Amino acid sequence: MSLTRRKPLAELMPEEGDHGLKRALTASNLVLLGIGAIIGAGIFVLTGTAAALYAGPAIVFSFILAGLGCLFAGLCYAEFASMIPVAGSAYTYGYATLGEFIAWIIGWDLILEYLFAASTVAVGWSGYFTAFMAELGIKLPPALTGAPYAVQGTHTLVPSQICVDPASGAVAVNEVTRTAIPIADCVSGGFTIVQGFLNVPAMVLILLITALLVVGIKESARFNNIVVYVKVAIVLLVIAFGIKYVNTDNWHPFIPPADGPGHFGWSGILRGAGVIFFAYIGFDAVSTAAQEAKNPQKDLPIGILGSLAVCTVLYIAMALVMTGMAHYTELNVPHPVFVAIDKAGPALKWLGFLVNIGAIAGLASVVLVMLMGQPRIFYSMSRDGLLPPVFSSIHPKFRTPWVSTVITGIVAALIAGIFPIGLLGELVSIGTLLAFVIVCGGIIVLRKTQPDLPRPFRTPLVPLVPILGIAICGYMMYGLPPDTWIRLFVWMALGMLIYFLYGIRHSKLNKA
Repeated sequence: MSLTRRKPLAELMPEEGDHGLKRALTASNLVLLGIGAIIGAGIFVLTGTAAALYAGPAIVFSFILAGLGCLFAGLCYAEFASMIPVAGSAYTYGYATLGEFIAWIIGWDLILEYLFAASTVAVGWSGYFTAFMAELGIKLPPALTGAPYAVQGTHTLVPSQICVDPASGAVAVNEVTRTAIPIADCVSGGFTIVQGFLNVPAMVLILLITALLVVGIKESARFNNIVVYVKVAIVLLVIAFGIKYVNTDNWHPFIPPADGPGHFGWSGILRGAGVIFFAYIGFDAVSTAAQEAKNPQKDLPIGILGSLAVCTVLYIAMALVMTGMAHYTELNVPHPVFVAIDKAGPALKWLGFLVNIGAIAGLASVVLVMLMGQPRIFYSMSRDGLLPPVFSSIHPKFRTPWVSTVITGIVAALIAGIFPIGLLGELVSIGTLLAFVIVCGGIIVLRKTQPDLPRPFRTPLVPLVPILGIAICGYMMYGLPPDTWIRLFVWMALGMLIYFLYGIRHSKLNKA
């Protein structure tokens, strides 16, 4: 039972016909799928938080640093995806190059990425949705829109306490904002304290999207396409109209002086890059749909690199406009884009309503892509024998991995209902960065061990590009808080326990 046994590329080729996944996605579907996953929490939530807490206006440099890491990793992903056009993403690539044990580590890491990402974004969506409903005069009970726990700093889980105006239902502070307001101030301000019980809107969103994904990939892609057009149009409107109201004084100093490790200065830019890296995770979800692409060898590189290029440009432009319209210290809120627009006064009031709609639609499409990616990882691992056969069960009518989709949706809904966004976001970032490091290393290994394999897309400048990808992603991992590393090690230890108790005994390669 060799831990380093690799799966031959010939055996990785997907099943076709009635028993395989349905090929229904074009290159444009894949590009929009990537944009649907990338444009969301990064623009509508994390940009403001990272600017206010870590990098100031220099959050632009954080986006460039994170974008470079994604570019190098994306070039490596594109080569793998064109060679091995099957569901499973980096897990499958690792199985072909680095061996079964490393493949399991990647697969377990991807569960951390996709499952927790769906839950994280659903919590952010709940914040925008609750505020939007309040504007329409519908006050949702605060106890049912907040998790029972909040993050104190980045280390301790404490019972969440939501301060609510009994008359209007307005929320002064909740676990989404993570703003430290003393309870005494909350009470003296005329608010009452409500204990968060469950984030019901986040749970409902995940369950509805899970049902859509069970019905079919084509229907899910069609829904995603519509949402992407809406939110990209709104982002472009904010950039086009907001640039007229930029106050360049807000950009000085562009890199605020350092005030402790990871707080402004260049260390703050690094910490900001690690945090907003969460905003880029969507492009690798494109590769999980490889087995449902009509022409994967050609279309997957287009989908991965095309979506990454479009979103990086939009992120940088949006960050400049937001920090130019509002001072970066005012952006540590759940809805930073709305705060920036509000600075323009009545002239852009009409745009604020559209931003709320764009955020609600945009974050929903991110949840869709994350929930689409995770079951396909389960599907591939189950087909290899590393997980029970039920995870690779295909629906006879819809031809989707319906059992793993339902399990993923239920678990993600529970996580979103119980845990706060601060804890979930850090776990997703470090898990994604680790996956990227391993994929970049896999390209170097495969070029050495199997240089003559057909490669419809070739990563340029190997080994320079993979090494740069490893260096930048590793550097951003280094910038994350120590407790995030501890949680990663605990998660990986649990994964190794499952592998040695079940996976290694049922692996189809080890039985061969």
